[in-house]
Amino acid sequence: MANIRDIKNRIESVRSTRQITKAMKMVAASKLRKAQENIVKARPYADSINEMLQTLKLKNRETEHPLLAEGHPEGKRALVVVTADRGLSGAFNFTINRATADYLEQHPKTDVICLGRKGAEFIKKHHGTPIKSFVGLFNEMDFSISKDVASYLLELFLNEGYVSIDVIYNEFKSAIQQDVRAKQLLPIIPVKSEHISTLEFIYEPDAETIIEELGTKYINVEIWRIMLESSASEQGARMTAMDSATDNAEELIGTLTLHYNRARQAAITTEIIEISSGADAINN
Repeated sequence: MANIRDIKNRIESVRSTRQITKAMKMVAASKLRKAQENIVKARPYADSINEMLQTLKLKNRETEHPLLAEGHPEGKRALVVVTADRGLSGAFNFTINRATADYLEQHPKTDVICLGRKGAEFIKKHHGTPIKSFVGLFNEMDFSISKDVASYLLELFLNEGYVSIDVIYNEFKSAIQQDVRAKQLLPIIPVKSEHISTLEFIYEPDAETIIEELGTKYINVEIWRIMLESSASEQGARMTAMDSATDNAEELIGTLTLHYNRARQAAITTEIIEISSGADAINN
């Protein structure tokens, strides 16, 4: 049986770990609430812009604007991979990296852009260096940061000859559920909606300019929404993981305490036997 002092030190170590995991769970819960509030605000706005783009596309079927152009099956592709900057969040990063590996197996010549350190590390290790990495975006969630990312992606798509830019990220469902989503980001695929207006429009200055303006706004908001979804998913996954770690620490402390008490009892019993044996030896 282990030394009593070793068991006591182990119990103190696990107690310290339990305090850390409980604190991390509380921090994750606080960040999750903020991210959820922002998601609720961002989703309707992005959906409304998408409906407007759908209306414009239906009323201007001959438009050749690249933001709404039909994607070609062959050509240069880019993939945006959205992960966290840190670990300790269960399978959050693993599921994204696995989906990325599957995507790159189907499209091996794809250029990769990483949002988050964990994705960048995975790509560097298994698939070469990404063409661009954005690290530390999730420390201070701000719309201006997402606009910088969106501007980079728009410039890449419009000027570098990419036929499509896809994105893989975790979509937030609840604190215990995050779904991996893979979808086309550019060119924009307007959603099917029943709210398409049948009225004839007069455009000022012209339809192409309005499509470009709305498309730019949509990508800005969509990147912001994706970052919020990923951030909320990360905090939900971390909160769940830290809750499980705290429970495991509680269980381990109970087990170690039992071993500690048994070791103390065995030591006391041994001492009593030694004293009794010494007393008997003196008396005899």
